[in-house]
Parts: sequence; structure tokens; C-alpha cells
Amino acid sequence: MKLVEAGELVLLLGGDRKPFFLRATDGGELQTHHGVVRHASILGQPWGTDVHSHLGYAFLILPPSLHDLLLYLRRQSQIIFPKDLGYILLRLSAGPGRTILEAGTGSGGLTTALAWMVGPQGRVVSYDRREDMQLLARQNLERVGLEAQVTLKHRDIGDGFDETDADALFLDLPDPHLFLPQVRAALRNGAPLGAILPTANQVSELVEALDRNSFGFIEACEIMLRFYKTVPARLRPVDRMVAHTGYLVFARALIPGSLPPVAIVEEPGPVDTTILEDD
Repeated sequence: MKLVEAGELVLLLGGDRKPFFLRATDGGELQTHHGVVRHASILGQPWGTDVHSHLGYAFLILPPSLHDLLLYLRRQSQIIFPKDLGYILLRLSAGPGRTILEAGTGSGGLTTALAWMVGPQGRVVSYDRREDMQLLARQNLERVGLEAQVTLKHRDIGDGFDETDADALFLDLPDPHLFLPQVRAALRNGAPLGAILPTANQVSELVEALDRNSFGFIEACEIMLRFYKTVPARLRPVDRMVAHTGYLVFARALIPGSLPPVAIVEEPGPVDTTILEDD
């Protein structure tokens, strides 16, 4: 049975479902409105058990998931929603040892998710023009212990990226279509590019620019998420859903002139399952 060790990140969750995060240390204390929780009462305990504050209030000791960390990230700007993040990570093929670039650090939500996925052998490089946003992002990364695999660069990507042959790149900018030459120079051939945009006209501008800058296999989508009330006798959707949060655009960096002509395909009709026999 795994026990809580010093230095590990811990999520405490009480009956009111209000989360508290802490890094367990010898002699540490967590002040809550339900009383003081001493880290000594957490260290050495099995994950999933409970701990009590000095007022007797019970908290479950849980290892925080990436979803937990992102949902309660300290922010000064809108972060990318978890429902979009999961798909972004898949499309960027984010994984151990990868080098992934990002422009538009913001509060560091995507930066945190990318750093989690690339692991200690990987590298995330995040660019932003606002120094105050990168300061917050750095604090968020340090809070969850992922700062070692992230490089923050306070720079305008109009001046280009320092990196070449990156494995993937993501743009969270209002005008990504203006920076595609710089993006293409930073990516290895065939690498994925992703972007998130709030309005359809921005997507149109980006798609048009991608065609002119050696990108192909362009796709645009949006993701909607609907939760259900988990009462077995009355299972049904909740009254509200997380609908449009942004348009996602993905493409591949190609060698100029390498994309074959796009065939005009009619709308698919019924599938003919007739088996043709030889004469």
C-alpha cells in the first residue's frame, strides 16, 4: 500500500467538496475554515484514508489528478477548458521525451498539461509577450512541481522561435494567421500544429493562411461536454452543459509542394454491401 511521502502533492477533499492542495512537508500546516491540518498527520498515511483538522473535520487524502490541478489553477486570464485540453494533447501527440512549443502562455493551464505529459525527459517552451502572465504561470508550475521541464520566454513570436525541429506547436493567440512563417520554421516536417480561437471569422483567416504557408490536412472542430446526474433511479443529463468554449484548428507542417491534389468528394450515400462475384 502506497503511503504519502514528504514532498508529494496532496489533495484534501472534505464533505463540502472544497479542495485544498498542499505539498506535504515535515512541520507544515494547512489553515482551512474547518480548522488546521498538520502535515505530520498526513505523512506516512495510506492514500485514500482520512485526516482530521484540530476541529475534528474529516478530509480524504487523495493524489491530485491533472484535471484537479487544472480546474483549480490560479488564473488571471481564461484558461483552455479540460474538455478541450484532452483532445489537444492527443492531436499534438504529447508524450514522454517530446519537445513542444507554445505561444500564449497565459496563466499556464496548457503549459502545465504539456509539462505533465512530456515528463522529465521532455521539454515545453512557452512564449508570451506579457511578463506578468509568465510570472503567474511560473508560480503555477512550481506549485505542482513541473517547472523543471518548462522554459518560459518573454518574447513576441513575431521575432521568430529559437527552436527548430520541434515535435509540435500550439497557438493560443487572437491572430495566429500572422505568425505562420515563424511557426513553420520552428516545426519539423510533418509535425502537428494546433490553435484555439473564439470566433468563426478568426478560424476562416487561419485556414486561409495555413494553405499559403506549407500546412496541410487542416481540420477544425469544437467539443461539447454534457454531464449526467449520477442518481441510478433518476439518471438523466444535468440541466446545463459545457458547450462552445472555442474552435480548435489542427494541421500538419509539410514540405512545400508535397501535398497531393485534393480530390472533390461527393457527400457519402448509403453503403453498398453487395458482394460482386467474378464472371
